[in-house]
Amino acid sequence: MTVPRKAVYVDSPTEIRNSRTFDIDELSTEDILRKLSDEDRLVPSAVAAVLGELAVAVDLATEALRGGGRVHYIGAGTSGRLASLDAAELAPTFNVPDDWFHAHHAGGRNALASAVEGAEDNAEAGAATMREHVRAGDFVLGLTASGRTPYVLGALRTARELGARTGLVFGNPRLRDSLDAEVDVLIAPDTGPEAIAGSTRMKAGTAQKLILTSFSTAVMIKLGRTYSNLMVSVRATNEKLRGRTQRILAEATGLPIEECAATLEDAGGDLKLALVQLLSGVELRQADIALHEADGHVREALDWLNSTPSQTR
Repeated sequence: MTVPRKAVYVDSPTEIRNSRTFDIDELSTEDILRKLSDEDRLVPSAVAAVLGELAVAVDLATEALRGGGRVHYIGAGTSGRLASLDAAELAPTFNVPDDWFHAHHAGGRNALASAVEGAEDNAEAGAATMREHVRAGDFVLGLTASGRTPYVLGALRTARELGARTGLVFGNPRLRDSLDAEVDVLIAPDTGPEAIAGSTRMKAGTAQKLILTSFSTAVMIKLGRTYSNLMVSVRATNEKLRGRTQRILAEATGLPIEECAATLEDAGGDLKLALVQLLSGVELRQADIALHEADGHVREALDWLNSTPSQTR
């Protein structure tokens, strides 16, 4: 006799049937897409409503990285895949050290491509992941649309026990009170029912993507990986990116692209170094000292050069 496997019924807005899309399977292709688009337009407002909580997470992550800690994402299913994507993009985009951001997915790497049955239900596996990878001073951001994924919650509890600060992105505001004591900051965008009931890869997933992108980008800005609204820590690993770094330098300085390209060449392709040199007029060696003194912040390096007598540089 087959023993029925345990089932859990989640009380969440994301699980409710959407009355606006009852007829979606009777519509033309364009009208199906219009219905989906109408639902997607609700997501940015839901994210905007939790920016205060997201700001707390950004500051906790920034503090962790400044103190020599790391940032960890932990999730399952769509949430874990989105987290893995965000972490993977930070090295080529902002040239961050390899050990700054780590993504942990229920079921391991195999689960990124296909589901691993039962992986997200294993709280001890999440705890074990944290015991292996997390240390005091880190920041751990969990992601779960339902707000109850055992792998994620088990990981967050253990991370706190290890001395890490924690946050949780989830799509079920009804659980806020029960989760409040579990983590340092709760981020719960209310995206409502999905266009198609039975999956949270649509609006809930889009909200998580927006939150992750804003979170990591804001952390990079706080850590000086940008100058104004220009990405000055980009790693030029191909022809397109080499052209982009030259264009960014020209935008920042107002100088001809040819002069910017030559300065970049002299700076060994280091966009920040070339930028400080061109904006300040000092030699590359002095620009390098200034960036070191400013911990890589371009504006702070320029301020340091302006406030430091040339003979003491």
